[in-house]
Amino acid sequence: MAYNGGSGKRLCLGTDLDVERSNGNNYMSGEPRRKREMPARPNHILLYTIINPAYPITVDVIHTISTPHGQVQRIVVFKKNGVQAMVEFESIESATRAKEALHGCDIYSGCCTLKIEFAKPERLNVFKNDQDSWDYTLSEDVQPTQRSAPLLQSPQYTGGRPQPYNMDFGSGGPPPPGMMKDRHGPPPPHHPRDGRGYGPEGYGGEGFVPPPPMHHPPMPPQNQGGPPQQGAVMMVYGLDPNTVNADRLFNLCCLYGNVVRIKFLKTKEGTAMVQMGDGVSVERCVQNLNNVTVGDYTLTLAFSKQAYLSEVMNPYPLPDKSPSFKDYVGNKNNRFLTPASIHKNRIQPPSKVLHFFNTPPDVSDEQLLQVFQDYGVTPPHTISKFPLKSERSSSGLMEFQNISQSVMAIMACNHATIQHPGAKFPFVMKLCFSSSRQIGQGKGQTPTKNQNHNQNQDNNRQGHDNGIDQDYY
Repeated sequence: MAYNGGSGKRLCLGTDLDVERSNGNNYMSGEPRRKREMPARPNHILLYTIINPAYPITVDVIHTISTPHGQVQRIVVFKKNGVQAMVEFESIESATRAKEALHGCDIYSGCCTLKIEFAKPERLNVFKNDQDSWDYTLSEDVQPTQRSAPLLQSPQYTGGRPQPYNMDFGSGGPPPPGMMKDRHGPPPPHHPRDGRGYGPEGYGGEGFVPPPPMHHPPMPPQNQGGPPQQGAVMMVYGLDPNTVNADRLFNLCCLYGNVVRIKFLKTKEGTAMVQMGDGVSVERCVQNLNNVTVGDYTLTLAFSKQAYLSEVMNPYPLPDKSPSFKDYVGNKNNRFLTPASIHKNRIQPPSKVLHFFNTPPDVSDEQLLQVFQDYGVTPPHTISKFPLKSERSSSGLMEFQNISQSVMAIMACNHATIQHPGAKFPFVMKLCFSSSRQIGQGKGQTPTKNQNHNQNQDNNRQGHDNGIDQDYY
């Protein structure tokens, strides 16, 4: 048995699982109990459900972890409800070995946990070999039956001539050096197991890159125009139809990736489709925002079957008279445009403490509170500003009563402008979720000398530990 440092989380080594057994059924630790169901009969096809998919899951990843337990014939990855995959083995015995060895394991350290059960289909149908499906029974020169040639070229995005589909990371360039040269495309970030994983060098063998830090894996610049990457559109249900518009939804989704287009559905009130820069951004949104309560509504996010959103020439007006469709290609408020800006981002789930930055250097608490009042949302009850690192701008933390209020504040006030008499242009306030659980010193309280010293130390630490580094620009 191998452990991931001091966290106590076991890595995927194909050993016995730490599961709770009750009434003959297996339950993953910490997973809510469900109504008792008859266990599925053994089958040579397994259903993999990936919990907390922090990194992309492709056929390469699934094939690498499955082949040690038997010959894999076909793999299909689908993302309708989260991230799942079906794996067809050559025999029931191989599938049973894989299920017993992999169920409950982490593909990568601390994330991408596997829940495996027997599937019902007798055979998987693979129509093309790509990163989401593959038929391993065919030789290299024999491909699955392809559909007829398309009638039109790929849809254009930003005007001008149609652009060819680039099989890269969304930045228009080739894969970074050291990435695995494989027919299925580049693999996701890899966490080696010091020789304790599958094969002599852990998962994936010698072609994988060194591991990134777990708290903020490096991300390549995402798509901003051109044909979209596969699986980059998501459905968002449960929006307040009276207050939410495209810009407010953008303010929330941009925390997890570049937003390309947003379209509200006229026939489904409170429902929108959002095209992100890539599929990984959609996974982040689904992972962090699904089932989050916003006021009297609960958000539900899921992958869409559409590959991209077409431009709407005459969008209908929303209740606030804003258009129901907006294009955000080239919008400077997208936060994953360059490697430098990507590195400064910290992916955080919703919390009641927000990190604010890019505000005037001498901004007062009253000015900040007025911004939220002007936009009709509940203001924070506590504001704590960080010591100034430069005269260019200020930053700090603000705490709300609950997560619902903080989410509404981000949707309404993220990218709100604050006027400053000494500046040629207004400051655009940026908000993001913080990793802090609370703010130690509340507004309106007079700290003692020791308390003030301790709080300054804590604020300095929090400034580097929250959503975005203070010096974002």
